[in-house]
Formats: sequence, structure tokens, C-alpha cells
Amino acid sequence: MTAVTTSGDEGAVSGSREPKDVVAVTGELISTRRVGAFVAHTFVAAGIAELARPGQLVSLAVGDDASAIVTRRALPLRSVTPSGTYGGTVEVVVDPDADAGSAWLAARRLHDEVSILGPLGRGFPIPTNPVPVVVAAVGAGTASTVWLVETLRRAGCQVPRVVIGGEDERRLLGVIEARRLVGSVTTVVPDAGVGEDLAYRMQVALDATLRQHETALVYASGDVTSLAAITAAAQRHSVPVQAAFGVPMPCGTGLCRACALPVANAAGEVTPVRCCTEGPVLPADRMAWAQLLEVSA
Repeated sequence: MTAVTTSGDEGAVSGSREPKDVVAVTGELISTRRVGAFVAHTFVAAGIAELARPGQLVSLAVGDDASAIVTRRALPLRSVTPSGTYGGTVEVVVDPDADAGSAWLAARRLHDEVSILGPLGRGFPIPTNPVPVVVAAVGAGTASTVWLVETLRRAGCQVPRVVIGGEDERRLLGVIEARRLVGSVTTVVPDAGVGEDLAYRMQVALDATLRQHETALVYASGDVTSLAAITAAAQRHSVPVQAAFGVPMPCGTGLCRACALPVANAAGEVTPVRCCTEGPVLPADRMAWAQLLEVSA
């Protein structure tokens, strides 16, 4: 297996990393469109767009001024444009079926304004030497996939295949864009007829991909169950995984600690790590998966 050195890996599981260069803006909504089951919003967010990298988050206020202080949704960035007609802009994908707050965000209209904090958290570390990598993502977690692939290719990495999963065809996000970049994209949905859920089918698809392609690193994003299955497939092939966890992050700033995940430190001791600040991207081999799956069940 090819050794991988990555940049942007500082403080990955130390529990000591605090947000740096976080910008607060009032973002005007300048574009909104339906993307299958999701809604893609583009906001003017000068300052955030210039600093962000794939895998990082923005925290958007939900509701009126009174509720926005404590009610927020942390969402992965789909793309950024550091400069242009409107200055810096950021695009996020909202799942209107996730909860009432997400439904409120999805319903925003052109020229509405929303309080935005970002960029937040740890993004995907990029290899400092060109290596072959595979990207596997599920549902709304697929938001940053295309941006990530573009970044990896600029770094000289080969991306022979992307695996994209969703609970149904309408939740397969970014397939067309990924095919334009990579060519080989595997799409995965559950098969109720034979009792195979999405996580299991993602595991099977990734296992087949890793049998076919030499891979030094897997980049993954999605819900906890799917990430556990992806990690299991990668471990069979001794391939490390950098995983972006799609868990509820009520504040997006680390203050509420509601998004804490159990992670083993270098000494093997399990400690809680805030997904929105130390994550959302974490090395999957350091996760306390049994504990995490029990909590997520």
C-alpha cells in the first residue's frame, strides 16, 4: 500500500483544535434550485469563500433574530467562488425533509438574508504527493464530492472511481457532475427486494472498487451507519479512510457539544470530539465504532 502524507491534518483527533479564521456575515440568497430531493442555495459570503476548503462547514441561522442565536444548522459546503460579480459566494445543499429547521432554510427565497458563520471545522486533508484515491459518499453528504475531486486532481491525484449512494434515485447527488470529471461513477440505492439496505450496498460497491483499483486513500462522507460500512470495506484492503460525518450539529461552533463523537487518541483512550470543530472530517480508524453505532441506533 502506498504511504500517504496529507496536508491540513493538524489537530485531527487531539480534541484541542479550535475554530480559526471564522467569519460572520449576513448572506444574501442569490440563487436557489431544486436538485432531486434537495435544495441548493447560493449565498453571498465574502470572506468565507476565500478561506474554505472541501469538507468544511458553514453554520446558518434558522428562524427570526431571536431564535437565530441558538438555532442553527451546520451544512457542508458544496462549492465556493472566491470572487465574481457578487464577490465571494458559497453554495450549500439543504435536505428539506431532515427536520423543521432544515425545511425553513430550504424555503428561503431570492434576496432573503441569513446569518452565516464559517468556514468551520476540519476539511479533507489533501495528499502532498500524488496517489490514487477513491471517493465514496451518501445522500446530502455527497455535497462536497465534486469540489473535493477537483481539488484532488489539481494536487495530481488519480481518482479512478467515485461511489455515490442515496436512499432512492432522487437522493443521488452530483452524479452527472462527477461523471464529467471522473468518468467512472458507481451509483448505489437500497434493494428492498432482497433486504439489502444502503449501508450494506455501499460496502459491497466499495469492496468491488478497491479490488479493481489500487487505492492509497478513501475519502468518505455520509451518515454514521454508511461510514461504518465504508470503513469496514476499506479496512479489508488495508486502505485508510478520511470520513466526513453527517451528524446533527445544532450550533456549528462547538459550544453546545451535542455533536460529540467517540474517538480514540494516540494512547487508545476514547474521548469525545466535537464534530463541528475537530471534525467533521476525521480518520475513520480512530473512531470508537461500536460505541458510535450504539449511540446512533
